[in-house]
Amino acid sequence: MATERAPLDSAPGAGARRIPPIQCLLTFEALARLRSVTLTADELCVTPSAVSHRVKQLEQILGTQLFGRADFSLTTDGIAYLAHVREGLTALQRFPGVAAAPGKRRLKLAVTPTFARVILIPRLRQFTEAYPEIDLALQISIPLLDVVAEDADLMVRFGSGHYADVEHAEIARDVVTPLASPAWLREHGPFERPEELDPATLLRSPLEPWRTWFSAVGLDWTEPGSGSQFNDIGLMCDAAAAGMGVALVRLKLGAPWIEQGSLVRLFETDAPSPHAHYLCWRTGTMDRWECAAFAEWLHKTIF
Repeated sequence: MATERAPLDSAPGAGARRIPPIQCLLTFEALARLRSVTLTADELCVTPSAVSHRVKQLEQILGTQLFGRADFSLTTDGIAYLAHVREGLTALQRFPGVAAAPGKRRLKLAVTPTFARVILIPRLRQFTEAYPEIDLALQISIPLLDVVAEDADLMVRFGSGHYADVEHAEIARDVVTPLASPAWLREHGPFERPEELDPATLLRSPLEPWRTWFSAVGLDWTEPGSGSQFNDIGLMCDAAAAGMGVALVRLKLGAPWIEQGSLVRLFETDAPSPHAHYLCWRTGTMDRWECAAFAEWLHKTIF
């Protein structure tokens, strides 16, 4: 819950404060009446974590603490505000055809393909269960091909993090290492030293330059200028698994192929990737509670 702050009628800018989302008001009223997160969640058909998040959001919007103790007794501000909330909800219910139940909030997320398949999708059920009131729409974004979702609320980008057009926060950084299929390694290996690699067998991607790993293992080789090239890490992993050559892959993104045994490491030496995944948004987006909720969930989940 929020920390104790100034009373509602004396808080700075109180007259200009925006109206809180109705789902927050309904949750506050139910929790004040039932004094149980579990019972409130059952009544509203949401999860207990959603109840806590809505109350926290309401307190942040109002700039004051509504509940004083663990038994959900109301503060002085909470008692005064509850009377206004109940009066408002009662007024809404007097009009036929006007429902007081909250509607779902739509959140559009643009995400790179392999990050979506490997990192996000396997964990996404946790978010939908925690926030059943949010409808999440996923769109694919491929910056290298200028395939972007301009109307997305939040965007996951992969790069250096120098984004002047949006606000952003790093969500995932990784190390890279060469991977190849067991069959390819049996045919061309084993390799005891990195310099034994044939540059002609290195799969290429502008997303992950080989010079990063070359430098880490003391090779003065230039970036490969020929050979198969891929603009999606997942496709490059599939190609390496099919025996087309050696792929330089981030371990987190390559985990499914490694766990399945379709790709194996050639050496123990890793190198920090110069790039990372970033969650990006336009100024003002985080004022929407569903966007802030997803950003907080993603940060906790990935780390």
